[in-house]
Amino acid sequence: MSGDPAAALARLDEITRRLRVECPWDREQDERSIVPHTVEEAYELADAAAQGDDEKLTDELGDVLFQVYFLALLLEERGAGSLATVAEGMSAKLIRRHPHVFDESEARHILGDDPSTSGEVLANWDEIKREVEGRGKEDPFADVPENLPGLLYARKILRRAAPDEGSPPAKDSEARDRAERWLGDVLLELVRISRRLGVDPELAVRAAAGRLRDERRS
Repeated sequence: MSGDPAAALARLDEITRRLRVECPWDREQDERSIVPHTVEEAYELADAAAQGDDEKLTDELGDVLFQVYFLALLLEERGAGSLATVAEGMSAKLIRRHPHVFDESEARHILGDDPSTSGEVLANWDEIKREVEGRGKEDPFADVPENLPGLLYARKILRRAAPDEGSPPAKDSEARDRAERWLGDVLLELVRISRRLGVDPELAVRAAAGRLRDERRS
């Protein structure tokens, strides 16, 4: 089933604005009270995607989309931005970070003769971010959020510390499933070991990532 995206989004915008005015709970919310719900919805979306449940995925996408509309409305209320500002900023960022798609000459300067290779695109994402956007030149870890879950935090730190070590996901679904199962078993065993040692695995991996970050900064 499909419809008019513009009309559907306009309807969602209308409903979000009405809730902000007429619903006592929605009127009381701000960014700090809403973001925990945003994070929860993102995890539910990830779970739906992992399960391959399209109906649930559609539902969870709607929940995340509402979070975006609501948070953008909060920006608009204090004159700090709007949904249009968010969308325009995202469009500009995507164009800047994908010169291999939107600017062939720039792509070849950054990525070489084959800008269509997914591995090269992934490896050069952070480099493009630093060179084109002018951020993180002195400290590649400067914009890594401290409140990420441990494994996500560690992955980001490793990606900034050694961008050439990463590889794109396997295209073959069976190979990807085998790799995920093997890695999942290894991680589960490490959690089992952490219990025997009386160590919190979340704190342990965050501390290890922090040590690597500090070593690379020095």
